[in-house]
Amino acid sequence: MSEKTQYYVQGMKCNGCIANANKALTDIPGFESAEFDLQQGTAEVAGNVDPQAVCQALASAGYPAVVKSN
Repeated sequence: MSEKTQYYVQGMKCNGCIANANKALTDIPGFESAEFDLQQGTAEVAGNVDPQAVCQALASAGYPAVVKSN
């Protein structure tokens, strides 16, 4: 079973943003999928990924992110 990690993501406003963010994440080793909630400003990333790599990829795409602590 793959891990799921939650993130707070800034700057995402539309489905185009989601597409850009997903594209940025596809290059991360272990990435499986991501679900974004535009209203909450959150993302849930599935896969055995390095959380720092996810934050860096999203920030590079223009969406600063931090890991959401449980």
